[in-house]
Amino acid sequence: QVQLVESGGGLVQAGGSLRLSCAASGRAFSAYSMGWFRQAPGKRREFVATIVWSDSTTHYADSVDGRFTISRDNAKNMVYLQMNSLKPEDTAVYYCAASSPWNRSSYYTDEAYDYWGQGTQVTVSS
Repeated sequence: QVQLVESGGGLVQAGGSLRLSCAASGRAFSAYSMGWFRQAPGKRREFVATIVWSDSTTHYADSVDGRFTISRDNAKNMVYLQMNSLKPEDTAVYYCAASSPWNRSSYYTDEAYDYWGQGTQVTVSS
């Protein structure tokens, strides 16, 4: 069992930066691939970024590639999402998620993740 708690959301002007944090509890954190998703009002939840447990390979949605960076600190059971050059369209609730080692679903789908945090609101003003 893994519990996830996000923090770091808030209100920022366009062009600004925020860093989201996700604290994970539970054993064997390093064996889980971790992801960030987001959901804007009236829209479906969408993939943002993931970091693979085995070699820390990262993948990003096209909309954030080059602006966002996902990272992890296994010693601290933490995952981060550094968000730069923020745009109003980045406004959403951001969710941290953990993928069990035996989950073979595609990393950009909700089904690939077995545990979810409660979300943190990010609002980017124009």
